[in-house]
Amino acid sequence: MATESFEAIVEDFEFLEDWEDRYRYVIEQGKAMTALDEALKVPATKVDGCASQVWLHPKIDAGVFSFDGDSDALIVRGLIAVLRSLYNGVAVGEVGKIDAHAELARLGLHEHLSAQRSNGVRAMIERIRSVAAAA
Repeated sequence: MATESFEAIVEDFEFLEDWEDRYRYVIEQGKAMTALDEALKVPATKVDGCASQVWLHPKIDAGVFSFDGDSDALIVRGLIAVLRSLYNGVAVGEVGKIDAHAELARLGLHEHLSAQRSNGVRAMIERIRSVAAAA
């Protein structure tokens, strides 16, 4: 059920031989992402439960879900980019059907993130799912 964008990341990960290369790849994904406007970095968009500062700004346009995000940590910014590839462009009613943990497991992320980072990813996924469910 993953998007083409996420499938491209899965394919890229298959070519990267070690975790350090994959880690750099995730960071590069975050660097390539447009920074979130400072005016959107407010308490309402801040995600609690993350070790770093994280902001997610969801949008629903014509029934299609997307979000922008930002973080003060490079790896977390990269994780936001990965989550964007998983969720952006999905019908809002389908967001809750995506098994993000299973999809991310295909990348082996859970094996290489600290407990705090894993908790932060879970918090971001829950925010995404709750916004979509409320729509």
